Parts: sequence; structure tokens; C-alpha cells
Amino acid sequence: MYLYKKTYVKYWEHNGDDNYEITITKNGKPVDIDTKNISYLVEQVGYWRKANQVHQWFVENVQEGNDNCGSYYVSRENLLELFEMCNQVLEKKELADDLLPSQSGFFFGGTDYNEWYFEQLEETKKIIESCLSDEHAHDFMYSSSW
Repeated sequence: MYLYKKTYVKYWEHNGDDNYEITITKNGKPVDIDTKNISYLVEQVGYWRKANQVHQWFVENVQEGNDNCGSYYVSRENLLELFEMCNQVLEKKELADDLLPSQSGFFFGGTDYNEWYFEQLEETKKIIESCLSDEHAHDFMYSSSW
């Protein structure tokens, strides 16, 4: 389960100060890529393993119920909503089954509301805080792979 941040960096000569300078090297040597043709940089900003409650939240709230290992746009509002949901469950653990229920399934891990479940919510909050602290307009994408 991954959260990616896409940053638009397209080189436009007429943009003046808005241009990015991109240098790509591999083993210290320049890679033969025309950086003027790069439109986006994509960074992995979140990774979960067997956080089935978080995955199910994305399926229901971002993927329109389609659990198909696709890549889906996640708005800042979506991230804020998940952050608040995590806060609510961490403050009142008895809300877990109602707000962020665990899900069973292939490769989904445990379904107990135990220390592991709540650690995953704490980690989710850290990931989202980091994403939201960057005020530039970025696109976020969620994808899963089983």
C-alpha cells in the first residue's frame, strides 16, 4: 500500500523564476534524459503493510468501492479526513469498529483491534502530517498491490 506525491516540474522557458533545475545521475554519472521533458516528479511518501483498515478507507472514500490495485487521486481534503478519523479512533478506541473497521482478506493481516492496529493509525497520522505540511499544490495518489 503506497501513497505517492506528484510534483509538477515541467520546464517552460517563459516561466522565468518558476523553473526547476533537475539533475539526474546514476552512480555519480549523468543519465541521458532530457530534463526539459520531465513533467512530474513522483515520490513515495507513504507505505503501509497489512494496514487493512487504512486500505479499506481508501477503497471506500477514494476508489469508489473498486479494490483493484489501481492508482487513485487523493485530495488534500481526503488526507485531512483520514487524519481526523485516525485521531478520533485513537482518542476513543471503542470507535474503531465503527469508524475504521478492520477488514479480512487475502494478504490483509490480522483483524484484531490490538496494539498493531493502533500503531498503524499512528503511522498513518505521521504520513499525512508530512504530506499536509508541504503547502505547495501537489497531487497525491494511492495504490495497492497484492
